[in-house]
Amino acid sequence: MTKTAKTITYAAGIFTAFWLIIAFLITSVEAVTYWTPGYYEKEYTKYQVLNDLPEMTMDDLLDVTDEMMAFLRGKRENLHVYTTMGGEYREFFNDREIAHMEDVRGLFIGGLWLRRIGILITLCFASLAYFWGRKSAERTEALKRLIPKSLCIGTGAVFAVALALIGIISTDFSKYFIVFHKIFFNNDLWVLDPRTDMLINIVPEGFFFDTAARIALVFAVIVGMFFVGNLVLYKRAGR
Repeated sequence: MTKTAKTITYAAGIFTAFWLIIAFLITSVEAVTYWTPGYYEKEYTKYQVLNDLPEMTMDDLLDVTDEMMAFLRGKRENLHVYTTMGGEYREFFNDREIAHMEDVRGLFIGGLWLRRIGILITLCFASLAYFWGRKSAERTEALKRLIPKSLCIGTGAVFAVALALIGIISTDFSKYFIVFHKIFFNNDLWVLDPRTDMLINIVPEGFFFDTAARIALVFAVIVGMFFVGNLVLYKRAGR
């Protein structure tokens, strides 16, 4: 394989690794917020959120949560959710909360599209490498070494940056929680009042900290497994 071909393979592998990291991150968010059984009930109990709401049952609150999460995935048209609170059958979210959650839905659905792009790029890279490598046994053997190595390099570099960001954020979660909202939202709808807005009472800052920590853990496990897997493939190809 020529030097130019090796350079292109390295670059393509690192580029693919970058998109895979994005896909892994989105999947980690989804795994924690959608696939973890009993997560919301556990967090609601931990932070005693029912004490900060008009009288309602945990089952009703979990039903509201299910509708909210369905809305964020685009599986529900609107967030006009009704439930029994304080002995009254009423709408849970007010107009300001609904407007903010519409912004959040846009962010979440955008993330799902980024994951699709990452998967598509990975499939394209794998297909091109496969058909290109079939042209000669020598090229196939070279790709068996170059591709895992490039994926390890790309994954390691991006993950190192991610770890640095996690380290910075952990020093003052409240500060960077606000920074996050200012970066991703172009309005102040996320500034809610616990006296009038139910949303901020059911998901206090502690809930977000726990969720972010769990996402970081799942993300680290997925990336670590991917890195080790490619490292093993690289070592075997070099024998």
